[in-house]
Amino acid sequence: MQRAPHRRSRTRRGLAAVVAAGALTVSLLSGNAAGVSTSPSPELVARMATTLSLPTPPGAAGKVKVLVFHASAGEEAPYTNAGIAAIERIGLTGPEAGRFTTVATADAGVFTNGKRLGSFHAVVFLTGGGDVLDPEQEAGLEAYMEAGGGFLGIHDAARTEPYSDWFTGLVGARPKADSPAAVQRATVEIGDRVHPATKNLPLEWKRPDTWLNWVENPSGDVHTVARVRESTYDPGAGGNGWDHPVSWCRDYDGGRSFYTAMGGTANSFAETDFRDHLRGALAWTNRTSQADCKATIDANYTAERLTRPNQPGLNDQIGEPHGLVTAPDGRVFYIGRGGADSSSPVVVDWNDPDIGKGRGEVHVYDPKTGQVTLAGALDVFGNKGGGDELVKVEEGLLGIELDPDFGSNGWVYLHYTPHAKIDRVKRMATRQVSRFRFDSAANRLDLSSERVLLDWPVQIHSCCHAGGGMAWDSKENLYIATGDNNSSGFSGGYSGNNPEPTYKGVAFADARRTAGNTNDLNGKILRIHPEDDGAYTLPEGNLFTGREPDEGGGKTRGEIYVMGVRNPARISVDPATDTLYAGWVGPDAGEPSTTWGPAKYDTFAAITEAGNHGWPYCMGNNQPYRDRNLPDPSKPLGWYDCDAPRNESPHNDGLVKLPPVTPNTIWYSPQGGGVDYPRDADGVPSYRTEEQRELLPWLKGGGQATMNGPVYRYDAESGSAVKWPAYWDGKWFVGDFYDGAQPRHAVITDPRTAGKGGLPTHAESLRRIIPVGPDGVRNLMDWKFAPDGSLYVLDYGRGFFTSDSKSALWRVTYKGGGATPAAEDLVDKAAAQ
Repeated sequence: MQRAPHRRSRTRRGLAAVVAAGALTVSLLSGNAAGVSTSPSPELVARMATTLSLPTPPGAAGKVKVLVFHASAGEEAPYTNAGIAAIERIGLTGPEAGRFTTVATADAGVFTNGKRLGSFHAVVFLTGGGDVLDPEQEAGLEAYMEAGGGFLGIHDAARTEPYSDWFTGLVGARPKADSPAAVQRATVEIGDRVHPATKNLPLEWKRPDTWLNWVENPSGDVHTVARVRESTYDPGAGGNGWDHPVSWCRDYDGGRSFYTAMGGTANSFAETDFRDHLRGALAWTNRTSQADCKATIDANYTAERLTRPNQPGLNDQIGEPHGLVTAPDGRVFYIGRGGADSSSPVVVDWNDPDIGKGRGEVHVYDPKTGQVTLAGALDVFGNKGGGDELVKVEEGLLGIELDPDFGSNGWVYLHYTPHAKIDRVKRMATRQVSRFRFDSAANRLDLSSERVLLDWPVQIHSCCHAGGGMAWDSKENLYIATGDNNSSGFSGGYSGNNPEPTYKGVAFADARRTAGNTNDLNGKILRIHPEDDGAYTLPEGNLFTGREPDEGGGKTRGEIYVMGVRNPARISVDPATDTLYAGWVGPDAGEPSTTWGPAKYDTFAAITEAGNHGWPYCMGNNQPYRDRNLPDPSKPLGWYDCDAPRNESPHNDGLVKLPPVTPNTIWYSPQGGGVDYPRDADGVPSYRTEEQRELLPWLKGGGQATMNGPVYRYDAESGSAVKWPAYWDGKWFVGDFYDGAQPRHAVITDPRTAGKGGLPTHAESLRRIIPVGPDGVRNLMDWKFAPDGSLYVLDYGRGFFTSDSKSALWRVTYKGGGATPAAEDLVDKAAAQ
C-alpha cells in the first residue's frame, strides 16, 4: 500500500518573534517569561474569517479530506510517522474505505489559505508541542472552527500553543511539566459506551503508553469518554487521582473538538483498538457520524427544588422524606416515614397508648401544575426519635410502589408499620405490605380499600433497621426490602451477633435471629407475585421454597430471594435486564479489628440470582467476622466460613447450614472504598490498616448510609426535551445519605461478572450535576427517573425523625440538546435518518 507523501519538519523556530495585527507571539523556546496569553484578538479572528471565506461547514459533500498537521517547535514527535500512517490506513479501510483522503503537512501556512483550509472536514494535530502558529495562523484555525470545522488533538497536541487561552479551550487541558515520561501499562476505563470513538472498546482497556497529568482536571467542562485508572500505574506526585480523564470531546466555538492523551508512542498506532478509537473520533470530527459530546458537562444540567418549606405545624408539602416513585403520567408520589415537625410532641412513654404514634404521609407532586397534594395519611408506629438505643425507632411508612398497571387499576402498594397493631407489653409490632386504590381524579388514596398482602412480626423494644424499599421486575414480581430489625449496639460495631440481650424472650442484638435466619423475613429482600385478589404467589427461583426437607422441614420461608442484608432502604430493578440492585447500611465500627473483623462496610450489590449476601457473617468481598455465643459473648470464637456459613445462634429457628455467601459489588468504610487485606491460608484477612489496599479509590466513607439508585434507561422514542442523554444508559446510580466524601456516582458493571462480586469497571461523580452542600441535596434519601427522563431526588432535611425546612423534592433536567453535527451538516445526510 503506497502512502501519500508528507513533508517531515525538523526545523526549530528558535527565539524568533512574530508581530502581526499588534499581537506579539513568542515561541516556546524563548520562554515567554511573562506567561501572557497570546491568543489572537477577536478583531484578527474576524478579519481572518472574512479573508479566508471558509465554507460553512468546511469540507464538501462526498469525499472526506482530513488534514494532519505535525509541526513542532523542536524535534518532531517520535510518533509522527506512525500516526500519519495510522490515519491514512483508517481512510483506506473499514467503512471509510475510498471516501477518506489524508493530507499531512508541517506547513502552518495552510491555516491562512482559505481555499485549501476550507476543503478539509477535520484537522488533526499530531504536533510535538510548542508554539507552532503565528497569530494569523491561529486566527485562521479559530475561524475554521467557528465555521463548523472539526479538530482532533493527539497526545502532545496538549502542549501546543502553550500561551494561547483559546487553544487551551480547544484541547481542554494542559499537561503538568512533571508528567511521567516512561511508557507504562495501565487500565483505561471506558465511560462512554455510545460515542463512536469508544463504543467498540473493552470496558477495561489495558494498554501501554505515556500518561499525562493535568494542571487542571477538565472533568465537568468537557465530555469525558475515557479515564485512566491511576491504581494500575505510577502517575508520580502530580497524579490527578481516581478521576483522571484521558480522552474527551466538546462542541467548541462553533465546531467539534476531540482530544486524546493516548498515542504517546509509535507503537500505540499499531494497536487495533487505538486505531478504532481514532476512527470514531475522526468520524465525529469530520462529520460522517453524530455523537453527543455534552452529556457530562455540568452546565448542561439544571437542578430545581420543587417543594416549598411546610407551613408551621403542617406537612402540607412534604413529610419526613423516605421514598418516591413516579407514575406513567409524570406525577411523583413520595412518602413521609412518620416524624412530624419539631412543634409536635414525641410520645416515648410505653405506658401511653400513643407511644410512637405518627403519621405516614403520601404526597403527590404534579409537574403539569407544580402543585403538591397530600393524598393520604396512615397512623404508624414511627414518630419517635432521639436519645439512646431504647428510645429511637426507624419504623413507620417505609416504602411505596405503584402497580405495573397503575394507569388502569390505580393500585398503590405501601410498606409500613401500623400503630394499631403494636403490642406495648411485649414491645412487638407487625410490618406489612398493603395495597390501596388511588383516586386519580381527586389525587386521594382510598384508605378503606386496603388489602394486606404480607405481614410479619418485628421487635420495637430497641432500634433499628427497618429497610423499606420496593421494586418490580418485568414479570410483575414485587421485591420488598426488609432491615434486620436488630440493635446497633452490644457488638462493638462489628458483626451484630450478640445473643445475650433479650426483651421478653426476643433477642434484639442478634442478627442471626433475623438476617441470618432462613425462617425469618427480616434482613431480607423478598420476592412475591401479587395477584388481583390481594393474595400473592411465589415465583420460581427464590432462595427457598418454604418446603425444604433439610433438618426436619418448616425452617425456611419461600418469600426470601436474598438473605443476609442489614438495612436495605433502597432497591431498584433494571427494566432491561431484571438485575436487582440494592444498597444497605453497615454497622458502626470505625476501624477494622484483628479480633472481630472488618470496620463498618456500607454495601451495594448487583444481584442476578437468589443468594445469601452475608450479614452478619461476612461483608464486602467475603471478609468474615468472628463468631460469638453463650455463655460469654464477649469472648471471640472462630471465624465464619463464607463458603459454608453456619447459624449456631440459640435464637435461630431456621436452618443451621446456610447457602454460601455471594460477594458484593461495592463496599466502603472510613478507611476507603473496596478495602481489602492480605489473607492467610484459611482465607481470613489480616485486618491491619497498614496492610490494606483500596480496590475502589473513588469511594470514601466516614459517616455513611447507602442510598441505592436506579439504572437509567434512555428512551430514544421519547420527545422529552429534558431527558438525560443516551450516555447514561445502563449506568447504575449509587449514592450516600451524606454529601461529604461519600459516593454520589454513576457506575458501570461488567455483565459477565455482575452478580458474582465483580467490581465496577467505571465510576464518575455526579456531585456537580446533583448539587451538594447546605443549599443543595445534602441528605439524599431517594432518587428515581421519571418517564420523561428527568431525575427526581428527595432531600431528607437536616434533622432526624422529623420534617425540616430543608426537606424537599428536587428535579434534575438536561438542557444540552441533541447530538452534533446537525443532521443537515453530515457529509452523508442519509446516515442521520
